Amino acid sequence: MDNLTHSLVGALFGQMGLKRRTGLAMPTLVIAANIPDIDATCTIFGMQSLAMRRGISHGPLALLLLPLFLTVILLAWDRLQVHRGTRPLGRPPVKPGWLLALAYIGCLSHPALDWLNNYGIRLLEPFSHRWFYGDTLFIVDVWIWVALILSFGLSLRRERSGNPYWRRPAWAGFGAISAYIFANGLITGHAEAQTSRMLAAKRGRDPELVVANVQPVAFWRREMLWRDGAAFGSGDYMLGQGTQLGPARRNLYGSVDLDPLIASDPNARAFLSWSRMPVVERHGAMLRLSDQRFAGTIASDRFSLTFPPPR
Repeated sequence: MDNLTHSLVGALFGQMGLKRRTGLAMPTLVIAANIPDIDATCTIFGMQSLAMRRGISHGPLALLLLPLFLTVILLAWDRLQVHRGTRPLGRPPVKPGWLLALAYIGCLSHPALDWLNNYGIRLLEPFSHRWFYGDTLFIVDVWIWVALILSFGLSLRRERSGNPYWRRPAWAGFGAISAYIFANGLITGHAEAQTSRMLAAKRGRDPELVVANVQPVAFWRREMLWRDGAAFGSGDYMLGQGTQLGPARRNLYGSVDLDPLIASDPNARAFLSWSRMPVVERHGAMLRLSDQRFAGTIASDRFSLTFPPPR
């Protein structure tokens, strides 16, 4: 998910009452909720960053160690302020045990959210390079933004006015967002099952893979992507109306020898290590390697590679 969502989730945890557990609780939750994205610096490598993102910094070793490092840094910061005489007088005492627990809560919320979209996450890196996909939320979900901002804002306003029930809006927001995520998971499951049945009836066999691509804003819709051998295609699913399938297209992936390209081009190696639904099509006199999930988006150029046909 985007970093605004991660930050707001950490802040909402604080407003649910966790910020009263120790001094520096709120910055701990917000920073920890974002800290696995330290691998975002690898985007300077362009397409090769596809083989680096959402990997080791989102895996079990990092999720074990990053909260420890963050806790040590924040404890050192608190003591440095005491030494300099700049520690805020209103800050509650810092409790190392609670600070570490909140760092783990914030940090673990990050892969839990990242798993929910179709970009994927390598949850077991470095022990396994396998990608995991939730196909439940769009990577930037405005409805979650709205719920997070409203529930956090109402909770903070109540707290500042002295209302003893200031935690309730935060808990209500957390419950609403959880229900929204669950409902989107059900929509995705229904869309994929229905599309699989339609393709099996039309083609005489079950498709190799069906993926429901969640759409921005319109959470009740899915772009249905499927592949079966040398054929692939897409369709449109709308809750309550079912799936409308488009025509099948030919996929040259698997029939074109990509070994020379993989051996000579690090971008191709990175792309194929990341791609979930690779597609090779003719593009004029060239061939284009892309991924079905992002082929029709404004970011399609970032997720495609053009190369001459192998001899």
